[in-house]
Amino acid sequence: MKILYVVPNINNEGGVARVLAIKTNYLIEKWDYQIDILTQNNGNSPLFYDYNKKTGFYDMLLKGNPFQFLKTYRKSILENIKNLKPDIIVVCDNGFKVFLIPFILKTKIPIILEIHSSLNVEKQENNKSFISKIKANSIAKFKKFSAKKFNKFVVETNESIQEWNIQNGVAIPNPLWFSSNKVADLKANKVIAVGRHVYEKGFDRLLKIWQKVVINHPNWHLDIYGKSNDNLDLQKLATTLIINNNVTFFDPVKDINLKYQEASIYLLTSRFEGFGMVLIEAMESGLPCIAYDCPCGPRAIITNNENGFLIENGNESDYINAVEFLISDKEKRFEMGKKAKISSLKYNIDTIMPLWDTLFKNIITKANS
Repeated sequence: MKILYVVPNINNEGGVARVLAIKTNYLIEKWDYQIDILTQNNGNSPLFYDYNKKTGFYDMLLKGNPFQFLKTYRKSILENIKNLKPDIIVVCDNGFKVFLIPFILKTKIPIILEIHSSLNVEKQENNKSFISKIKANSIAKFKKFSAKKFNKFVVETNESIQEWNIQNGVAIPNPLWFSSNKVADLKANKVIAVGRHVYEKGFDRLLKIWQKVVINHPNWHLDIYGKSNDNLDLQKLATTLIINNNVTFFDPVKDINLKYQEASIYLLTSRFEGFGMVLIEAMESGLPCIAYDCPCGPRAIITNNENGFLIENGNESDYINAVEFLISDKEKRFEMGKKAKISSLKYNIDTIMPLWDTLFKNIITKANS
């Protein structure tokens, strides 16, 4: 089977790029799929993650005003469809342009839209103007309308299907990309967080929480792994909060699984999530997790007070209490860590990927009937 993935870029350290590598490699190696990936604006060079050598890489250069950008986008996809002749097209993108595809791209080839973020991602800082909020709500409504036009709309949790309120939705969780018998011993005075330094990930909230935690636990340390952002200067915020000695920022690393094993607790303070890949990674490493109950992923992964704590979104005092509880109670930390490891088993790649294989085959059968 021939699959054409259309994505913005995969030459970064993000979760979408990692998941795409995991899935396409498996499809090629397990079932001999033919995989081609179409990126934009030199979006596949150099690659951060490892892709199977049989993968085909193509790129489209998009520039100019919005009309020229969209025109080139449409033309480039059509040209690659003509040359590559895929059986199915999978679009992995949350940008506004992809929601125009059902209206500008006329083809008989089935198209799947795969989304890795919450619909709420359109909402940004609370100080946005009234007009900006109206615009964001209008965009969200259009996205929900457009999503119904794709052959299938794939998200990562059933909660996301409810959020988008669509009938053509399918929930397929992300698969784990690693499995190890080794787990963290949970004895280190260290917590960890992983992700891009962007508003939706809520690291500003995490630093303010950590400032209060270290008052009572000054010998504990927070490690944050992720790509920095000049528009969200977390290092400066850490300095302002006077917690530099208790926080270290690291660039993204491929072997993040080894870093989980050095920690004792995983912390997630996102404002929005499509899933929360980092949570299942941390759980596989035996870490109890604490997360805000944000839309849409954490509550599908964390069972409160069993493999971690799910905190009311934005309730800082409850979050602080949960962190301090796990720091102080080693037995509970070890108990939750064991249950976290067990919880991660359902995300094994050999469990998740057959769902994709079945979806692709069902779509082809329906298209040919």
